[in-house]
Amino acid sequence: MKDKNKLIIKVVWANICRFLIAVVFTISGFVKAVDPLGSVYKIQDYLEAFGILSWFPSFFVFFLAISLSTIEFVIGILLLFGVRRGTATSLAVLFMSFMTPLTLYLAIANPVADCGCFGDAWILTNWQTFWKNVVLLIAAISAFKWRKLIIRFIKPTSDWVVSLYGMLFIIVLSLYCYSRLPILDFRPYKIGVNIPDGMRIPEGAKLTVYESVFALKKDGKVQEFTLDNYPDSTWTFVDARTIVKEKGYEPTIQDFSMIDQETGEDITSDVLSRKSYTFLLVAHRLEEASDNHIDLINEIYDYAVEHEYAFYCLTASPDYQIEQWKDRTGAEYPFCLMDDITLKTMIRSNPGLILMKEGTILNKWSDANLPDEYDLTDSLDKIEFGNPKDVNDSRTIRWVLLWLLAPILIVGVVDWIFVKDDKPVAEEKKGKQDSFNPLK
Repeated sequence: MKDKNKLIIKVVWANICRFLIAVVFTISGFVKAVDPLGSVYKIQDYLEAFGILSWFPSFFVFFLAISLSTIEFVIGILLLFGVRRGTATSLAVLFMSFMTPLTLYLAIANPVADCGCFGDAWILTNWQTFWKNVVLLIAAISAFKWRKLIIRFIKPTSDWVVSLYGMLFIIVLSLYCYSRLPILDFRPYKIGVNIPDGMRIPEGAKLTVYESVFALKKDGKVQEFTLDNYPDSTWTFVDARTIVKEKGYEPTIQDFSMIDQETGEDITSDVLSRKSYTFLLVAHRLEEASDNHIDLINEIYDYAVEHEYAFYCLTASPDYQIEQWKDRTGAEYPFCLMDDITLKTMIRSNPGLILMKEGTILNKWSDANLPDEYDLTDSLDKIEFGNPKDVNDSRTIRWVLLWLLAPILIVGVVDWIFVKDDKPVAEEKKGKQDSFNPLK
């Protein structure tokens, strides 16, 4: 009886750990796959912070982003259904054994503000990420140690279906979202958002207080000072950083500012208050932007001019790169300068197109999915593209779950009904203790 109770405790603990890893890994892999370019940008931030970004070609960073989301998602799915338990738990232990000390270093050194482990869906600090990984490492070790006590939901004969389909599903989803924009948008510039409202600070709201910290050196000793106790000129400047002294209200949109490239004027208010439609061609770096569909972009600009709609290209590139883009593409539209990170946040495509009216984002298109002359057949107020795009995150999630779970469950049900086990699986034999079998 005592051994049976111990076994029950082990089974419960092993499966709690298994489900914890499964849920976290599946969600983490999914949100990375939904926003593959966001994962690329985050990896580039880390590589740049370590001073090794130039070592890797862009295709390698993209491959790494896709691989990371695929590995996490597949481990999560395998553990969720309880298949390939040895492989899944071993990979989970290896993955967390690498990530936990890495995130400890990131928490101490703080080269990048947040980890990006859940993309923009749930932003964690580096210390929060480290402690999360400590918990997951303990869970992974526990699940590996008692892997034979992990309860199956799919027969061993269908293991390959879960493994192969899970990998195929997440890779196809990643490539689709890379080509057509994320199917779920967790960023502040999602369709339906009014930019002026996102920038507005409520009356009486307490603002975040920042403080500048200076690292100075004297007689071989480095010490930090603030403006309140800044020392005399005998100290040598080493470094400076800004810290949050007191957290306050921060608007969801903070850095939207359009500077006319020709005049240097800030035209943000004029554009956001415009009663008619405005097209924004977003190319955060023109030198890296695709020109595969430039003829279509120029046609959209001509359409905008014909119907008296505003059209601007937003970029963070310097003037000489803008001139090179004009020479290469024949661009006649006006250019505005904006912060590079803001442009990357606005749309996950380089270039990408945004349609807005009175500061409200109505639609977004990637470079590979731009509207053409068959779509823009009349003025925008008379066609579908002039209305806000119907976006329903709940509906999207339901469709994703259907595409993910339906094939696996159908195969699993068919397997349980029609496939008979002539011989018990060897590992399940080993799992039997006394009269209690947690694998049944």
